[in-house]
Amino acid sequence: MTTTPLTHTPYDSGVPASARDFGVEGRVVLVTGAAQGIGRELARQFAAAGAFAVVADLNADKAEAVVKEIHDAGGTGLAVGVDVADEASVAAMVDTVVGRWGRIDTLINNASIFATIKKGPFDEIPVADWEQVLKVNVTGTYLCVRAVAPHMRAAGFGRVINISSDSVTRGTVNYLHYVTSKSALIGMTNSLARELGGHGITVNCVRPGMVATEVERTVNPTVEVRERAAAQQCIPRGMVPTDLVGVMFFLAAPASAFITGQTIACDGGYTHSS
Repeated sequence: MTTTPLTHTPYDSGVPASARDFGVEGRVVLVTGAAQGIGRELARQFAAAGAFAVVADLNADKAEAVVKEIHDAGGTGLAVGVDVADEASVAAMVDTVVGRWGRIDTLINNASIFATIKKGPFDEIPVADWEQVLKVNVTGTYLCVRAVAPHMRAAGFGRVINISSDSVTRGTVNYLHYVTSKSALIGMTNSLARELGGHGITVNCVRPGMVATEVERTVNPTVEVRERAAAQQCIPRGMVPTDLVGVMFFLAAPASAFITGQTIACDGGYTHSS
């Protein structure tokens, strides 16, 4: 099954956006790490808005379960098993999606090692743990962008959205491997935006705050920690995955064609940009 190619307003035309340009209906949206947590909710919400949602995850069974949720709700989805840190696996994922729908409009790089990370002083982090976090969180993102870029170039349209973390600005202690990996994504976003902008492809980064999901973590924040974080936000309540949906829809839509190389904080106003 393939989709009818979508038409695109030339990225440099300066034509005012219409209401339709803010929608994601009919777009092929690939979300990595989508079997649970933030990725699961994003895939479900994109599908509910009429997009074709690709649920890509290392855990293929969980990915299939999310697609069943999407189908039961009347949406369209496709489950794909993938190890984002493996070049051949990523290539197979992209081939599967393009074989089904003929294109990939949006890539959301959500897959990362997070919940299972063991915290500790930086000089006590095992080198193997350090390298594994960087391999998945940084190299995995790079491999996914590299694999989808030819298809986006051919279409003259593409949206790449990387997911960083507010831990980058807070300099969270005992978390150096994770913070370093999420910091790298901001620099990667800036450089990729330069390289891909001439092809109608935008590359942006979203930096969430502390998001409460169903995912069990090695070290879960206590109620006190969550309440303290929420109290420092302009919007003083805990963050949930649906709080990310609006900014993701906008960055995935045609209307955001002139926004690229940006890191957008979605944290209830915990941090402010200058």
